Amino acid sequence: MTQIWHIVSMIPEGKVCSYGKVADLAGLPGRARYVSKALRSAPEELNLPWHRVINSQGKISFAEHSALFIEQMQRLRSEEIIVNRGKVKLSEYEWQPDIATLVLSMPF
Repeated sequence: MTQIWHIVSMIPEGKVCSYGKVADLAGLPGRARYVSKALRSAPEELNLPWHRVINSQGKISFAEHSALFIEQMQRLRSEEIIVNRGKVKLSEYEWQPDIATLVLSMPF
């Protein structure tokens, strides 16, 4: 889980990343659902930017109009990310880290 937490902590303000891509970058390909589990169990003191993680279609995964859906949408909008009906335009906001940044920052 620490690999996932580390990758999520690297997502810069104003960018988003899909659950699947977080899993891939953490060395856990095909484990998108594990990313969700890791975020739910993350210690609060890590202060992870969980709101920057969305599904592969660019959508917020929480039930529409739920408290978490609304909170995630508000957090993304506060970072100047345009969210339309729970969806983010990945072509504009998807985080594309370069390999050198990833390799040099990995604690594992």
